[in-house]
Formats: sequence, C-alpha cells, structure tokens
Amino acid sequence: MTAPIHDGNLLQAPAADDMIALDPDFGTRFMLFVDTEEEFDWNAPFSRSGHGVTALDGMARGQRYFARAGVRPVYVTDYPVLESDAAADMMGGWAAAGEAHIGAHLHPWVNPPHVEKVSAANSYVGSLPEAVERDKLAALSSRIAERFGQRPVVYRAGRYGVGANSARLLEEAGFRLDSSVRSGFDYSQQYGPDFQGLPQTPYWAGPTRSLVELPLSTAFVGLLRGGGERLYRAAQGMGPLAGALARSRMLSRVPLTPEGVPARDAIRAIDALIEEGVRVLNFSFHSPTLAPGHTPYVRDEADRTDFYNWWDEVLNHLARRNVISASIDQLLGAIPARGRACQAA
Repeated sequence: MTAPIHDGNLLQAPAADDMIALDPDFGTRFMLFVDTEEEFDWNAPFSRSGHGVTALDGMARGQRYFARAGVRPVYVTDYPVLESDAAADMMGGWAAAGEAHIGAHLHPWVNPPHVEKVSAANSYVGSLPEAVERDKLAALSSRIAERFGQRPVVYRAGRYGVGANSARLLEEAGFRLDSSVRSGFDYSQQYGPDFQGLPQTPYWAGPTRSLVELPLSTAFVGLLRGGGERLYRAAQGMGPLAGALARSRMLSRVPLTPEGVPARDAIRAIDALIEEGVRVLNFSFHSPTLAPGHTPYVRDEADRTDFYNWWDEVLNHLARRNVISASIDQLLGAIPARGRACQAA
C-alpha cells in the first residue's frame, strides 16, 4: 500500500525528512516567548468582555529585567493588547530598539470577527471552521501591522489551540514560525489538541513546508525518565501512580516555565533536554503574571519576588551550561533551506 501523503498539519507527527538540522555554529540556545494577553478570570467562563489590559507596569519591569540579562523576548500578542495605545506604544519601543520581537497570539473569543458562539470548545481557534480561523488570523495580523509597521511572522495560538487547518493558514498568511505545539500534552478532554508523541526539536510544517514549528519545551525527569513520555502516559492511566512517581522524584513531566514549576525542577529539565540533544530550549509564560493578582502564579508581591528569583536561578544555570539567548532572527538564520537539508540527508 502507498503511504498517505503528510499534509504538514500541526496535529500530526512530522515525517523524518521534516526534522530540522540547525547550523552547528548555532550551538545550544534558549528562547523566551511571552503570551501577551488581556487579564481575565481564569476560573470564569470565556467572555468577549470583562477583561483588562492593566499589567503594563509589570510588563515594563519584566522587559527591563530581561534586557539587562541579554534576553530578547518574543511577545506573541493578542487583539485586546493591540487595542491598548499604551501597550502598543510601549512594546513598539522595545521592538524598535531591537530588544524584543512582536508576534501574534490569537484568543478567538476576543478576536474579531465575532461570529462564533463563545464556549470552551470554541476557545481553540483551530477547532473553528476554516473560514473563521482564516478571518480571525487576518484581522489579528492586520492590526499588528497597523500598530508596529510590519506583519507578524511568528505565531502562537491561544491555549495552544491549533487545528488541522492552522499550518496551511499560517503559511498562506506569510508566517515563518509557529510555537503552538506543547509536546507531551493532551488537551483533547478539554476540546483541544493532542500533542502527545510530538518532537521537542524544530521541524518543518505546512503543506509547502515553509513554516518552522518550534515546540514549547518539556522534559521528563527522574530515575525512570528513560521510559519517557510513553511511561508517563501509562502511569497517568493508573490512578494515583503518576502522583506517587512525581512525589518520589521517579518520573515527572516538567515544562520550561516559571508558572507552577519550581526552579530546581526547571534546572533538572534543562539538563535532561541538553542531554537529549535538544538545541533550542523554549521557555514561556503569560504576560499578566508580571503583575500581582492576575494569574494564580503571582498573587502578591512576594510571589513576584519569587518569580524573579526563579529567573535568577535558571539564567545562572543556563550560563553555567553555556546556553545563551537567541533571537528570532538568529534562530531562523540557523535553519538551512529545506531543499539543501534534504539533499544533505
């Protein structure tokens, strides 16, 4: 039988020749994506209203911290933030100074056109009809171009909510890099995508393979980490076993984020990923976390102090491992044209 043609969609594992071999001179580096979005009650139903964009002082403080550390964040930005003159002016200054990059982040319930019913299922833009996803992406891209003078080339779906059409629509819209795939996570019980079994390293996606997928980084750590994701999934289906394995430090899943992950665990994850040969460590968090009271991770000033202490520890460890920050341009510059990569393989 003839194998089916891989259409490059983001819900399917890439083919072997879609894996990207970065330029050896790039080394091992890390990137930071900030999901730059409105503040809303994470425990309430989704709503087109009832949100704010008030965490600007917290964002400014965060940007100063990362600029001093030599980190150039990628602020993937959603529609309500773009509608704030103060936010757009502030972020535009960072981008103009070369201290940050502005990408796109799509929360469908607050992104025009508002044609779908607001619901948990429809909070994943990739689950919407193709025409609706296309129109929302076009509206977001146009608004970013109006605010910052150029169309975005980097994307992350809100709630990691890509679908079967997303890679093709991103290619058509001129995007060069997506970072929506959260490897090792399954959101299908919440109406979302299933990313189990997908790679931790960059690969080509989309029908023409002109889109780079850079997954968020997650490691499996502990004495049993050799069993990796397969053992972790099996334990999840055996009641309290998964919790017992994590508490005993035998096996746990650790995403690279300061949100809910202790620094010591993030450091273990960094070392595990480096040992596995992962050459781009992809960190992320949500912009409202930068100001107290908007997310469960920074509820007060003490939590914010802990947030920056987390980064101090992690950045110091990255420096000890000779892992430096990379910009979007540096990453894209380290990726060979797909034709040359295939010929070399």
